Amino acid sequence: MWVLVLGDPDERTMDGIDLKIIGLLQEDARMSFSRIAGKLGISVGTAYNRIRSLEESGVLKGYTAIVDPAKLGQTLTAIVLIQADGKHLVEVEREVSKIDNVICVYDITGDYDIAVIARFKDRFSLNAFIKNLLKIPHVKRTVTNVVLNVVKEDFRVRPL
Repeated sequence: MWVLVLGDPDERTMDGIDLKIIGLLQEDARMSFSRIAGKLGISVGTAYNRIRSLEESGVLKGYTAIVDPAKLGQTLTAIVLIQADGKHLVEVEREVSKIDNVICVYDITGDYDIAVIARFKDRFSLNAFIKNLLKIPHVKRTVTNVVLNVVKEDFRVRPL
């Protein structure tokens, strides 16, 4: 399965055709221009131009494969909350973002400043990750939650 990565639309105005194209590409990012055109009742040239325009404006940031992490040996997912020294928050987020196990970094409100989602082969890898997080300058403390069961995990964007 393939996934489409969406970005900020900048100042580009999108219409219903653009939104339908985005929906089709999120279902199958390898869908051909001619198949998109056929499904939407537009010319192949129009489909091509619309997609190129969405890419150039940054709405479509790229295309990537959706991989089953368990099949690659990453059977443990953790949600880690980080408290950081406020004036160094961006630095901490940048450092955490560089770590290979990390798949998401969020700036959040509440008692903690950062939420991190990361995947690991085992609890030993998670343990090492947490210890390394605590070594990052300006990290005050962490709270780690281990995911027991994935109920829903879908990063596609549903255009309104």
